[in-house]
This record gives sequence, C-alpha cells and structure tokens, in this order.
Amino acid sequence: MLPAPESLQRPLIYGHRGCRGLRPENTLPAFLHALEWGVDGLELDVIVSADNEVVVSHEPWLNAACCTAPDGALLTPEAGRAFNLFRLPYATIRRCDCGRRRHPGFPEQQPEPAYKPKLAEVLEAVAARCATLGRPVPRFSIELKSIPEADGLYQPAPPQFVALVEQVIADAQCLLPLPLRLLLMSFDHRVVQVARAVSAHPVCLLIEDTLPIAEHIRRLGFVPDVLGPDYHLLDEELLRFCREARLPIVAWTVNEPEAIKYVAQLGVHGITTDYPDRARTLLSA
Repeated sequence: MLPAPESLQRPLIYGHRGCRGLRPENTLPAFLHALEWGVDGLELDVIVSADNEVVVSHEPWLNAACCTAPDGALLTPEAGRAFNLFRLPYATIRRCDCGRRRHPGFPEQQPEPAYKPKLAEVLEAVAARCATLGRPVPRFSIELKSIPEADGLYQPAPPQFVALVEQVIADAQCLLPLPLRLLLMSFDHRVVQVARAVSAHPVCLLIEDTLPIAEHIRRLGFVPDVLGPDYHLLDEELLRFCREARLPIVAWTVNEPEAIKYVAQLGVHGITTDYPDRARTLLSA
C-alpha cells in the first residue's frame, strides 16, 4: 500500500512514458535516461501482440508522428493505424523504429534509434541500470491500454490482459533480489476490477472526463488504491473526496513549471511528467 499524501514532503515524481520530453517515448533510452534525474517512478503503457507478448506502447498501432513501418517507410496517420499491433507478432513490431524521428510535440527530445520493447525488457534493464548506479529500483506505474469496444480487436479481454501482465511481472521478479513496487492502472473500469480481484499489486483508476468522482467509484465498486486524474480535474470536489477517503492522487501529465509547482502545493501523492528534469529541479528546491 502507498503511504498517505500527508506523509510526504514533496510529491513523488513519475517519468511519463520514461521521459517523453527528453527521449523517445516508451523506449529503453527514455526509461534509462529518466533514472539520471532520480525519478521515484516510471510510468509506461502496455499492449499485447498477436503472439501474446506484453509490449510497451501507448497505442495498439504505430504512431506515425514518431514510428516507421517495419521496412523503414514513413507512415501517414491512416497507414500507422492500419498496423494493428494486436494482429502482429512481436518480431515484426520490433523492426519498427520509434526513436530516430523527434516527436513534433517535444522539441527538446533527443532522437535515437529505438524500438518498442517488451515489458520484461524494461523491468530487467531498469533493474540492471539501478544496480550499476547503486540506487533502488523505482516504482513502476503500468497502464493497461483498454477500452470496452476494442476487446478482440486491439486488445484481449481484461481477464487475459491482466493475466499476461501478471505473468511477466512474476517472471521478472524471479530474477531480482528485491520485490518490485508496481501499480496497475487503466481508464477501463473492467481492467481495474479484474486487477483488484486477482493481483497482489495496488490498482489505480485513471480518469480524464468530468464524471463526478463519486460516480466513478460507484461504477468501479470500490475505492482504488490510487486515483490518477488529468491534473486539470483537480478541483475542490475531487480533492475533498480523496482527502476524506484517504485516496492518494497521482496526477498527470504535469509539464510546465508553474503547473508543477501548483499541483505540488495541492498535496497530491505524486505527479507524472514528461520532464522529470524540470520536476526534480523545481521540487528539490
């Protein structure tokens, strides 16, 4: 269980997709570079390939803004969406470069060759780098990308999805001397419900709409271990509910310096940011 927000002197800093503002998102270079900024946690997204590999990717297709086709060809947005990763074996997915082209939304990002790694690769690579740096392995916030209408089209149904992720975590844990600190997250209530039922790891409900928080909790059927709202939703109603329920908040995606300082002053448990360098500098000061 995560500590209550008031027990912290500053919010935990989670690197969003590793450190999307600095390195190609959801790639090994991004996760390893985020460690250089002393992040408390790493946030990442996972999908499932045709051969049931758990792959780190925000979309279940190729994002044409930063990825190329397996043969290196540039993609239109429509062509990128046609590469349904749920229908492709991981060997094909791995041939797609998602790092050489700087994402147009992040001018500070340093491009370099990179592929979509398996979740297992990320867990093992981060643990190995932390051993070299002589620091603890950070927390992992793992978002299972799922929406109800995409079952069987872009993702497995929640029970299979959660089971695949749990198996990867269990296998990785066997290789490490200390327990991994993990949070399983989703916008899909069904995934959070399944994870609560079958996993020993804490669960987080992500929210990005204006549905009242009490209604989200009613539909979920329980209070999750953590709430992950878009930081723009941090109004008095939501903050009061979470204080009364002793529900830690990890807000996303907080990038601009003034926003980082503002959200930190609200007493949230953590912030997720594309720029852990900014957050570390501001919050350490």
